[in-house]
Amino acid sequence: MQPLLIIRSERGQMSAIERRIADFILENAHLLRDYSSQQLANALGISQSSVVKFSQKLGFKGYPDLKYSIGEAVARNGDSAEPAASGDDDSRHDALARELWQAKSRAEEETRLLNPPDRIEAVAAMLRAGGKAFAVGIGEDSVVARAFATRLSLLGFLAIHHFDPVLVPAEVSTSQPDDVLLLFSERGEAATLCQLARIFRARGGKVVSVTRHTANPLRAHADLSLLVSAHDEARHVEPLLYHAALQQLLDLVFLLLCGDESRRRQFDDYHEHVRSLLDA
Repeated sequence: MQPLLIIRSERGQMSAIERRIADFILENAHLLRDYSSQQLANALGISQSSVVKFSQKLGFKGYPDLKYSIGEAVARNGDSAEPAASGDDDSRHDALARELWQAKSRAEEETRLLNPPDRIEAVAAMLRAGGKAFAVGIGEDSVVARAFATRLSLLGFLAIHHFDPVLVPAEVSTSQPDDVLLLFSERGEAATLCQLARIFRARGGKVVSVTRHTANPLRAHADLSLLVSAHDEARHVEPLLYHAALQQLLDLVFLLLCGDESRRRQFDDYHEHVRSLLDA
């Protein structure tokens, strides 16, 4: 696993000092070979031991091991493409598209590393073995919840999406022990969703949370957690990376569910039915 990917994916779990070290390394990876642990500590105004502990916490023997690994990664990936000439609109657009694609690719790779295959398989198995599947989110997360519930329905699952989480408890009160509740919340801090998770689990149901890779309350109330990592200094870019990585993650769960031939056949039959209606 590339060291820079490890740092990006773990940043949300770090302390304030660790985030300072992480941000410095991410921004100056190509210069890190010129920094000793003491020089890095001096540059950040922290102790040398903080740098060493940071390296070890990420799974490296020490700072030299981390620095060497980052140097190899930088050399392997090469330098970033040079910016396009300011007078060439097509080149600027190409560069912008390339940078966005690279950023989305990094977010997807970080997210994939955070969700090992056995966890993805476990979520798919929970849905296969379950009865009803409830999908709930707030705001933009509600759009994602609805889209995923629709895809589950196309495979023959009894999937229910709720626009208003306040009304969900009435539906949840009829849930069965084998039902599954999918809670979508980027920050994982919505008290309403945490309460839903408690109610659902008290009735014996299973809860899957879908949040950022941060220590958040919703994860603590879930049986399984799907995690998304997407970071960018530009506030308007970061949501694009989050939703791209999230969609890739959910698409993978969907493809695993499509492994059931009968469900895939039902999906195909639905599309044939829609096509016949459109052609009529």
